[in-house]
Amino acid sequence: MDNPSAERYASLAHLLTGGDVVVLSGAGLSTDSGIPDYRGPSGALRRHTPMTYQAFVGDPLARRRYWARSHLGWRTIARAAPNAGHRAVAELDRRGLLAGILTQNVDGLHQAGGARSVVELHGSLARVICLGCAETTDRETLDRRLRDANPRFAANSDTVNPDGDVELPDELVEGFQTVDCQACPGGMLKPDVVFFGESVPPDRVRTCFDLVERARLLLVLGSSLTVMSGRRFVIRAAKLDIPVVIVNQGPTRGDDYAELTIDAPLGQVLPELVRLAGPAGAVHRTGQPRPAGPAASDGSEPGGTGLAPVGAAGAASR
Repeated sequence: MDNPSAERYASLAHLLTGGDVVVLSGAGLSTDSGIPDYRGPSGALRRHTPMTYQAFVGDPLARRRYWARSHLGWRTIARAAPNAGHRAVAELDRRGLLAGILTQNVDGLHQAGGARSVVELHGSLARVICLGCAETTDRETLDRRLRDANPRFAANSDTVNPDGDVELPDELVEGFQTVDCQACPGGMLKPDVVFFGESVPPDRVRTCFDLVERARLLLVLGSSLTVMSGRRFVIRAAKLDIPVVIVNQGPTRGDDYAELTIDAPLGQVLPELVRLAGPAGAVHRTGQPRPAGPAASDGSEPGGTGLAPVGAAGAASR
């Protein structure tokens, strides 16, 4: 590691040892597990149009296409294993340095890696919900039902999209049979995730804001912060003078709010931060919970935090 990088990593590790850190993670954290992101180096959004809530509930053909593609993609998601980045975040959590983990990911890999304090902002592909009666079931049960309903469905794909489906030609989708809710006849089943065009449940948003408002540091991992769903928490932290640090490959829409940005692979950065942060039990808390304030808007201006800048060119910048 070069000296400028070593200095930046050491500075961030020192911030982590103060505890009360809230992590906001995005798809870039799961790319090393074989799940591509939307806008980062793997750039799935450039070749894939995600399912929207409006299309799913309003177009039976679009819904059938989604379930055929998602049924196949689920096999890849279910096999995915947590990577070094997930394990590093879980270790920071185990050491008591994290106040919470807000993830935009729907793959469950934080929990599989051992993290405990996880809020799934956009839900989880491992659950299925009925839009009629709100009954939730596990995805493995639905997977068995879809296999039974489609014994001749023999499509294969090794490439999964970030939202858990795969690309399939129309001829392989034709004839795919969807299934309804078992608790209420005709109930429409949907993965328990937030589709594009759908709102995150208000109580979940409030939980996330509460965690951010009481944080000593907001650490963004692997998110371009392109959509407001995640960026609003960065804006909120900056408005309250809570330091924001972003680790991501490539620029983000939150960089102007950050005291420090590091452009590097998470699988490289996070294990090194764990090493530098020291052993469990070495937490030195320096701050008190911050009072809650009014909700931030997209037009909020970044606030100063008093955190000394890490003035190195290249991967880190103000």
